[in-house]
Amino acid sequence: MSESKDFLRVKVEEDLKSGKYQEVITRFPPEPNGFPHIGHAKSIGINFGIARDYHGHCNLRMDDTNPTTEDMRYVEALKDAVTWLGFSWAGEVRFASDYFPKIYDYAVQLVQMGKAYVDSLGEEEIREYRGSVTEAGRRSVYAHRSIEENLDLLERMRKGEFKDGEHVLRAKIDMSAANMKMRDPLLYRIRHAHHFRTKDEWCIYPMYDFAHCLSDYIEGVTHSICTLEFENNRDIYDWVLDALELTPPRPYQHEFARLGMNYTVMSKRKLLELVNGNYVNGWDDPRLPTIAGYKRRGYTPEAINNFCEQIGIAKANSTVDVAQLEFCIRDDLNPKVPRVMCVLDPLKVIIENYEGEEEIDASYYPHDVPKEGSRTLPFSREIYIERDDFSENPIEGYYRLTPHQPVRLKHAYILTCKEVIKDKNGTIVEIKAVYHPDSKSGTDMSGIKTKSAIHWVSAKHAKKAEVRLYERLYKVDAPENVEDLNPDSLHVIQNAFIEPAVISEKPDVRFQFERQGYFYADPIDYTDEKPVFNKIVGLKDSWAKKSETAKSAPKAESKKAHVEGDVAPMSEEEKARFEAYTKSGLNSEIANTLARDAELSRFYEATLLHVKSPTSIANIVANDVARELKRETALPFGAKEVAELVAMMDEGVISSKIAKQVFETMAQTGENPTHIVETQGLKQISDPALLKPLIDEVIAKNPENVAKYKAGNTNLFGFFVGQVLKNSGGKANPSVVNTLVGEALK
Repeated sequence: MSESKDFLRVKVEEDLKSGKYQEVITRFPPEPNGFPHIGHAKSIGINFGIARDYHGHCNLRMDDTNPTTEDMRYVEALKDAVTWLGFSWAGEVRFASDYFPKIYDYAVQLVQMGKAYVDSLGEEEIREYRGSVTEAGRRSVYAHRSIEENLDLLERMRKGEFKDGEHVLRAKIDMSAANMKMRDPLLYRIRHAHHFRTKDEWCIYPMYDFAHCLSDYIEGVTHSICTLEFENNRDIYDWVLDALELTPPRPYQHEFARLGMNYTVMSKRKLLELVNGNYVNGWDDPRLPTIAGYKRRGYTPEAINNFCEQIGIAKANSTVDVAQLEFCIRDDLNPKVPRVMCVLDPLKVIIENYEGEEEIDASYYPHDVPKEGSRTLPFSREIYIERDDFSENPIEGYYRLTPHQPVRLKHAYILTCKEVIKDKNGTIVEIKAVYHPDSKSGTDMSGIKTKSAIHWVSAKHAKKAEVRLYERLYKVDAPENVEDLNPDSLHVIQNAFIEPAVISEKPDVRFQFERQGYFYADPIDYTDEKPVFNKIVGLKDSWAKKSETAKSAPKAESKKAHVEGDVAPMSEEEKARFEAYTKSGLNSEIANTLARDAELSRFYEATLLHVKSPTSIANIVANDVARELKRETALPFGAKEVAELVAMMDEGVISSKIAKQVFETMAQTGENPTHIVETQGLKQISDPALLKPLIDEVIAKNPENVAKYKAGNTNLFGFFVGQVLKNSGGKANPSVVNTLVGEALK
């Protein structure tokens, strides 16, 4: 373990030294409602890694308290992810549902203590009574029920006498608490749904905040490590354990910054939208950040673990460059995998002065890789080279084959072009060339100077292969929805040609295709008769170059401070602001923009007084408010109005896309954002009854596409979803639309 310890390990060591705990027990507690992704990999590494480093143990526990979304296939995927990353859990896999009887007993105990009550308000009323960030909430009239009445109602809820939503069990805490999660939070809700483990034994299920802390306590967990979005939940975690007066030792919650990566989404909802909308080919699509996707693409567990260690454990959220992950896989594969030759875009070359065939001995590894192994390359009169390795009219600095410039064939001979054969459209279809017999690699006596070597395969002996080239799934740095998808994220080459040893000798399943990148034999579709390879990552080390640049300049640059390519130094006041903003969770680029501009900084901090949502506020202030300030006219709105807009967005009243529209109206008219949303009817539409007519209209207007979809062209699913979203003016809830469109097209 490194001498430089993160804050979690420092805390663990303090607790062990003080005698607070005798053994470190952690847990990885995912909800089995989706496939694990790279963010889970970070959490797995932290929880299992800390237990390993301090000779404790880590439990794998499924937080299966929501029967409508959970499935055993997700459990198996989570188990596989932990094992694949090289960790093992203590004992059997645990489930929160194992503790349902005990958790229910704790609920009864809280009622008996007068610390919980059965509430019969409807969902909307509960939300209304909750208050806001500026107004205290109101306690339900049902909070005055007697202990006996509450116990009776809770038992009848348990027996299934009531409908979903008819009653809930709530903690009795403080309806004026600054932390709104403490305003009598829900502990149990009625849900008549079949559970994948407990079947129909239960019809009431504990809420996350109630089940999680108690499951930790039951298992003897010492350090309950979770991501920052649960920071406000910690008050409930502590209240439940303290209110029940449980025998120590008890667990304590500690939060770390979740993993955020550019060009990537890790929201379960957004990933589900991609899969259900057929924007990708299942949960193991190599373009997805799921563990299944990375495995199928050819990433190694070592690379992912190294990546998670490199980015470290922080207390503030930030965005990591996906190029750093690409660097880690490249760094892991470079000393491991054999080098072979594969031509992706073949151009035939006929060597006119060569007759017969020969075998050329070639190492699988370059001189700087301490591994041994070689194969024979068949060489013959007809070969394939890459089409872009020949240029009839080369630009300056082009060092490959041209009509006047020879080139070396890797491991073989020097080649000189003699004639270019074209078809009637002027496309080059063939090169006639001559080789130089005395120029063979290792024994070159030709005296011919070449500036590069190109890869090739023998046309007679090469094996045809399918090669799948994967690029980033999204075209923008911070994607929000399917409109940000990269239309060129997958390019399938059906007629690539690869040297035969790759198929016949199988020296590995991962390879470096010379001058192309790293590739992996697809674990599902590959056969010797039809080889299929997935591109893992390219050869270009772009992240390392960025790191070198970052050593001599701040990571984030402000447009205002940018002069002649240099970044102006910060004043002490700006540095203090920058440090405070990054510590609060803002990424360095946004923090830099705000810190360097006193006016923006004042507006940001004023807005923060009204609503505690630093990231959402910062994004609007640094981008939208900053744009309005450049107009050098008085703003027609203030911090309070922006805070109101942020609150509506955070609470799901409006989408982020509609929020931009509302802001534009605010900037033009000075109207209150709530008034804009209400008068223009901009609230997000999630009601199926309102969405179905829109869907029916789109389907009715596109009978040809419906027929194509039902005939097997599932890529058209995205077209239907996009049309519905467009026709709703961006107000339709995308996840609900996906579900309804899927049902309508059955």
